[in-house]
Amino acid sequence: MAPAPQYGSGFPTLLRKELLRFWKVSFQTIAAPVVTALLYLVVFAQVLQDRVQVYGEIRYTAFLIPGLMMMSMLQNAFANPSSSLIQSRITGNLVFMLLPPLSHREIFSAYVLAAIVRGLAVGLCVWLVALFFVPLPLQHPLWILAFATLACGIMGIMGLIAGLWSEKFDQLAAFQNFLIMPATFLSGVFYSIHTLPPFWQHVSHWNPIFYTIDGFRYGFFSISDVSPWHSLAVVAGVFAVLAVFALRLLASGYKLRS
Repeated sequence: MAPAPQYGSGFPTLLRKELLRFWKVSFQTIAAPVVTALLYLVVFAQVLQDRVQVYGEIRYTAFLIPGLMMMSMLQNAFANPSSSLIQSRITGNLVFMLLPPLSHREIFSAYVLAAIVRGLAVGLCVWLVALFFVPLPLQHPLWILAFATLACGIMGIMGLIAGLWSEKFDQLAAFQNFLIMPATFLSGVFYSIHTLPPFWQHVSHWNPIFYTIDGFRYGFFSISDVSPWHSLAVVAGVFAVLAVFALRLLASGYKLRS
């Protein structure tokens, strides 16, 4: 009997498909978020530059840029897998991902890596444009890269979970509007939590997105609201928990094969 043919992993193909999906419409997926962040920067910097003091010697405009970078990365990392899965479900081509011999780990890795790439690309473009407004040196590049990658990974996994759970765009929009957006805006993008009343400071410490932004900002200024090692532990822990949960959903075929 002839041996069964051996096929290579479908992971590179799925990853390439997800990367090309957002790259072919980069004007919408990369340029548009950069313009949005730029508008936030112009408006908030003009209004609050001389009224808000953060970390003493740091200008508010400089303080704001890492927060806007992280906010843009988080939103776009979430959007990549969630929009891909919901579109595939609605158009009926989700079956083409299920037919090839792809393991749940390969599906997970392809979607999350593509989300990380898109998030990092948006963050890099926001930083390059922001340099025209204020110099922003990278004091700790490894911290910046670590928090950016983990944060995009977290949101990529959240987008994957949301895409699996949602059966229509309304459900996906609810997931984003009532969970992702509030957590992002209440995480210190536009302010230091030390400026908040004690109660809201404690509330902020329960928001994992706060630790991504605070640790990311430390990479630029060597100053943060909490220890960067504490932030890294929280962010890495959240990433691990979400990864295990998403892998179990994929392994069970949750809303994929039914």
